[in-house]
Amino acid sequence: MDANTAKIDYLLRQGDNALVLSQQLCQLCGKGPALEEDMALSNVALDLLGQTRMWLTYAGELEGKGRDEDRLAFHRDAHDYRNCLLVEQPNGSYADVMVRQFLFDTWHYFLMDGLTKSNDPRIAEIAQKSIKEVTYHLRRSGDLVVRLGDGTETSHAKMQTALDELWMYSGEMFLYDEIDNAMVEQGVAPAVEPLRKNFLDHLADVLNEATLTMPPVDAWMQRGGKQGRHTERLGYILAEMQFLQRAYPGAQW
Repeated sequence: MDANTAKIDYLLRQGDNALVLSQQLCQLCGKGPALEEDMALSNVALDLLGQTRMWLTYAGELEGKGRDEDRLAFHRDAHDYRNCLLVEQPNGSYADVMVRQFLFDTWHYFLMDGLTKSNDPRIAEIAQKSIKEVTYHLRRSGDLVVRLGDGTETSHAKMQTALDELWMYSGEMFLYDEIDNAMVEQGVAPAVEPLRKNFLDHLADVLNEATLTMPPVDAWMQRGGKQGRHTERLGYILAEMQFLQRAYPGAQW
């Protein structure tokens, strides 16, 4: 795999993570437990969608095949998507939503922080723009994890169950393959060791405050999303998201 192809795949991974999670959060519009939280979920979804456009636009430019961010978003099948399995997990209860968000936000923040130092000026610029929003995302989801974990007996139990069930999807983000390693070697992306350490340290602090028990850090982890092997859930997400473009190719408002 040449350097350009590896970078395109890496950009798709970033864009697909943000896009799939954004679509998941959009499905919750009007279903938040409180009006303020309903608006916050929608705002996070919009932030992620904006980040998606930057990543996919750059990927399309490097690819040079005339595919813009819309074609990359709406005209790829599930096996062409490169998102981590975590972001395609069902919304489920509000505890599931917040634990999924917190795990993603923690990884996302430290990754964006590392990418601000990328030797690719375009990637560094995207990361610098994104980290302003991601900082808020992490602060918000961490605060809610604490409030719900250290809340009522019921909220605590639901949060612990969600954490235990979603934990197996948290490790894939740190399972570097040839593409990740190529980006590290080229100075494009941060190394995995400090990224994982920062992730686990922050999780430990927040979960301790939330009176939640962190699952074993050496637990077995699901993998495959970054290589295009997904759960059936992604097919349903894309079917809804891509319907208009698939039914009316090239349609414009």
